[in-house]
Amino acid sequence: MTDILVVDDERDIRELICDILQDEGFATRMAGTSDEAMAELNKAAPGLMILDIWLKDSNMDGIDILGHVKRDNPQVPVVIISGHGNIEIAVAAIKQGAYDFIEKPFNIDQLMVVIRRAMETSRLRRENSALRKQDGKTAEMIGSGVAFRTMKSQLDKVTKSNGRVMLRGGPGSGKEIAARYIHAESNRADGPFVTVSSAAVQPDHMEEVLFGRETPERGVEQGLLEQAHGGVIYFDEVADMPLGTQSKILRVLVDQSFNRVGGTAKVRVDLRVISSTTRDLKAEIAEGRFREELYHRLNVVPIDVPSLEDRRDDIPELARHFIETFNREQGLSMREIGEDAVAMLQTMRWPGNVRQLRNVIERVLILGDGNGPITADDLPGASDPAGEGDEIALSASLTTLPLREARELFERQYLMAQINRFGGNISRTASFVGMERSALHRKLKSLGVVTTSKAGARVAQVEDE
Repeated sequence: MTDILVVDDERDIRELICDILQDEGFATRMAGTSDEAMAELNKAAPGLMILDIWLKDSNMDGIDILGHVKRDNPQVPVVIISGHGNIEIAVAAIKQGAYDFIEKPFNIDQLMVVIRRAMETSRLRRENSALRKQDGKTAEMIGSGVAFRTMKSQLDKVTKSNGRVMLRGGPGSGKEIAARYIHAESNRADGPFVTVSSAAVQPDHMEEVLFGRETPERGVEQGLLEQAHGGVIYFDEVADMPLGTQSKILRVLVDQSFNRVGGTAKVRVDLRVISSTTRDLKAEIAEGRFREELYHRLNVVPIDVPSLEDRRDDIPELARHFIETFNREQGLSMREIGEDAVAMLQTMRWPGNVRQLRNVIERVLILGDGNGPITADDLPGASDPAGEGDEIALSASLTTLPLREARELFERQYLMAQINRFGGNISRTASFVGMERSALHRKLKSLGVVTTSKAGARVAQVEDE
């Protein structure tokens, strides 16, 4: 979007303007009719457009083309030129969104001043748009363990290419951070980073969200693909994308173009695609829920993002990073972490991965007293292991018990964790753990586990003797 498209029905005029602009260091394109102009616009949006009002042998005049440009590519400044200029035409052009109006025969110096100002305005608009798209999320990678270093080495290898990357890992493991790191270290870092939350969009709205739409009442509404032009589009949990949309995304990957919903003109985009999944996509393909062709298009470079349980040596570093982050962003206490707290963090279960660790640290800082070091007693589950059993991988006391008692304690903690996970819903718990509901009731009774209301929710706890 740095070249200039010159549209004029007089060949000598458009070639003269292009020669002058090229002497000044600008790249140029030319069009002599409205059809040629629209074809050039559909190829790629220019950085600026110089547009003649009157176009012989054309279906549209300059004002009509201006309307299309402002509808489809509102970021492109348009300088109108005409040999039949009058105040009415100038006013009409400005009302339609033209940057400026210059009457023929024009002064070259005057034209260059207007062009440079228009290009600078366009640059500032793009920068402002990019800043508005930023959501405050960073691409900071934290860790030093073997699993982390292996992953980061793979990420570094793909940053300078334009290849499609598939990030695989559990929920909360940091797949989006990895995608943002690729973007930030690539030659597209100045372009947008747009996230498509496949699971969060209603299937019947997915195509409008991705491709945008055109309606007579509201004109053009850009979709996420168009917003990501020149940058990276990140498909978060791509397995949740509807099958019908998958086939259309496949076509976009092949053609780098698409039609908006309700539109007829092709929209061309320059995108790098990064996707992520927590599922086994080959199993999804076997079940008919994911297109094999799309899988092969997206899975050019597969990279595994390790779980936090595979990165236990990174937990102290991550925890200190989150403390610093919450201190900076929320003003929470800047506390140290005691050795006993570090040991406990490294033996806890982390089904929610790094996201869960972040939440635990935030909770400790919010609920903690004073500014002293964080101890094991401050962590969830330390003072009430029965009520917070879902946070703990294996109680240290299990190793000191006979097998029967250890098994009973494990079953109690496990079932309580699942009941609390499903909000006290026994039916859902039974389905997940693979037991009949009546059998689960009998097991809970034998273990002395009951459910009760606590803060408006059903939770599991050990029955008082």
